[in-house]
Amino acid sequence: MALTPSNMLPLGTEAPHFELWDSVSDSIKTLNNLKGSKGTLVMFICNHCPFVIHINTTLVTLANTLQKKGINMIAISSNNVERYPQDGPEQMRIHAAEQNYPFPYLYDETQYIAKAYDATCTPDFFLFDSNLKLVYRGQLDASRPGNGIPVDGDDLINASHCLIENKENTRQQKPSIGCSIKWK
Repeated sequence: MALTPSNMLPLGTEAPHFELWDSVSDSIKTLNNLKGSKGTLVMFICNHCPFVIHINTTLVTLANTLQKKGINMIAISSNNVERYPQDGPEQMRIHAAEQNYPFPYLYDETQYIAKAYDATCTPDFFLFDSNLKLVYRGQLDASRPGNGIPVDGDDLINASHCLIENKENTRQQKPSIGCSIKWK
């Protein structure tokens, strides 16, 4: 399990638009038809990463809470499925059903979208406001597999509340840590 930190895309960056296949609905989705009224959380995840597995339950809880407040969550998997077939589209569909993902789980076959977002690891989080401008990037919280810190989503929850309440997020934004995206 290699520890790869996320890149810290500059705040204010506009969300790169995409059109990707959704393993949950079995249809093409775009950023414009998935964005939330208050904000949009784009997260790069995959099925096999121990860091993602560690936080799956919290992601589902967070999505169910945030979506009621106008922040939609979008998951994207960009891994090379030739080397990691467990992250392929059919396995994504099964995984999303098993985990009860209440958000779309999109497949970035060309890895173009991961590169456009400067995503480097799983999980990697990007929170955008209603105008699709970046307001937070970094970790869900300080928990990692084996470090004994409970998964509570504190950093991302704080950023989301700041966005919803239209307050400045004064907390230091720390990079996410996870497995590297498996590039082709």
